[in-house]
Amino acid sequence: MSDRVLLTGISGFLGGHVALALLKAGYTVRGSVRDLAKADKVKNTLARAGGDIDRLEFVVLDLMDDDGWTEAMKGVRYLQHTASPFVLSMPDDRNDLIRPAVEGTERALNAALAADVERIVLTSSMAAIAYGHPRNRSEIFTEHDWTQLDSGRPVNAYVESKTRAERHAWELVRKIGREKDLATINPGAILGPLLDDDPGTSATIVRRLLDKSVPAIPNLTFTIVDVRDVAEAHLLAMMESEAGGRRFPMGSRTMAYRDIADVLRERFPVHARNISRINMPDWAVRLYALFDRDVRSNLGELGNFKQLDSAPTEALLRRKLIDADDAIAATAQSLFDEGII
Repeated sequence: MSDRVLLTGISGFLGGHVALALLKAGYTVRGSVRDLAKADKVKNTLARAGGDIDRLEFVVLDLMDDDGWTEAMKGVRYLQHTASPFVLSMPDDRNDLIRPAVEGTERALNAALAADVERIVLTSSMAAIAYGHPRNRSEIFTEHDWTQLDSGRPVNAYVESKTRAERHAWELVRKIGREKDLATINPGAILGPLLDDDPGTSATIVRRLLDKSVPAIPNLTFTIVDVRDVAEAHLLAMMESEAGGRRFPMGSRTMAYRDIADVLRERFPVHARNISRINMPDWAVRLYALFDRDVRSNLGELGNFKQLDSAPTEALLRRKLIDADDAIAATAQSLFDEGII
């Protein structure tokens, strides 16, 4: 069996970093894209970042289409499934997010299992762990917790999509006795350096503070993790035998949005005056939500402080996670370096 890895979602923020980690570790990477027109940009981006693109190849795959999956798995030893819809603006129909997440996961895993790959690493999320629970919960969320979709507490379509997709993945492998061949990575908000000039969705948390699109800061919190740590966790969860059958929550620190703003002012004083110092009271957010569906879908998170137990992931990495402040600063620096801000 070759050391070839099928990596779905290679053109994404996380997918690019996972590809880079795999290439630097000596693996051949077969990256999936929906359109081969993206391949040259991905190749140039990874080459610029120091990846050996002689071991990089591409296939066309669609999460909602069976075509190509069997062929794409030929000669593949591992699957890294990072592709999944990720948006900040919730769709009118929840199934526009849920169906591609669940069906895409099923399609990728079934093809990998049929090809008898050694290990599947699935990019899940904190969203599959820490939502739908009582607001007054004080316990840290661990790998054993699951988001409660039937609790009567509202969760948005993205949270539901990640939860259903991961649960379905575990059901598929348990059904055939291959639970130890799956590992999931469950990060919080992924920040860190961009590899190219596409900020994607992940950097929006930082970008909106720097480009003056946040006139007042709402009482929201984010569990921050650096993309370089998330990529390395994907690599090691694939390589280490004891990682099989495990979930790996990832969060360096949970921070209020105003604290993220403070970090940016301290690290980039020349841009400090662009960053709002006004805190938006919860009542004002709720009033605004009457006219904005995206805000309305996240009202349940106002003032909701969640913490993740990252000990299993730090044991896998054999070190502490990169500090959240450094992940925030790296995001901002690359936004400047790439001319996005």
